[in-house]
Amino acid sequence: MTQESARSGGVWAIVVAAGRGTRFGTGLPKQYTPVAGQPLIGHTLSALCSHPGVRGAMVVLAADDAHWPGWDAMAGTPLLRCTGGESRADSVLAGLQALPDEVRVDDFVLVHDAARPNLRHDDLTALLERGRADPVGAILAAPVRDTLKRAGDDGGIDRTEPRERLWRALTPQLFRRLQLTRALESAREGGVAVTDEAMAMELLGMRPLLVEGDEENFKITTAGDLARFEFVLSRGPRDGATS
Repeated sequence: MTQESARSGGVWAIVVAAGRGTRFGTGLPKQYTPVAGQPLIGHTLSALCSHPGVRGAMVVLAADDAHWPGWDAMAGTPLLRCTGGESRADSVLAGLQALPDEVRVDDFVLVHDAARPNLRHDDLTALLERGRADPVGAILAAPVRDTLKRAGDDGGIDRTEPRERLWRALTPQLFRRLQLTRALESAREGGVAVTDEAMAMELLGMRPLLVEGDEENFKITTAGDLARFEFVLSRGPRDGATS
């Protein structure tokens, strides 16, 4: 199968980039922090859009975003943009509503964080293959490997929590357009602040599939995370992740 034919049967992705990045500690939104000659979001879009299973990407920006470089394509994949909302869920809903008419209500759609630039193609391939075979969808995730402690109000350890069956949610996450729209709208109407798309689906009684992904698909939140990504870049491209 050629790359062109693979893209014709691919999925659209929503890239959430409307956040302010206040925890990052700079005046510049973290998704625009320069890394190796381009904004951080450029690395994210390159990793995502260079995968042959991605047909196009809708980038969700803040209403007053003055930093967007004006890209209309990345790695040969079209980029569209729309304005997000106050919360992550509002921004994802805006992206879902702005998708082109070719994306049908029962088509699967990816949702990815703008601050996760180190996505591996192998992981995305596994997510697409397994998620589209599931009636609900799937997310990339990583098993919890550290010992977990529950803290008391005084900062002391109350107890050790069992880590078996616990996973850290990553992105992309893959769901059908209409199902995800209804799940996010239902959470909003119920006053629930969902922290990822899978949580909205869970609130409707659905059970998304967990697909194990590389732990280096980390979210850049602090300056330390940025230094970690710069180190990853210094080692060269990995499976299309940083090419």
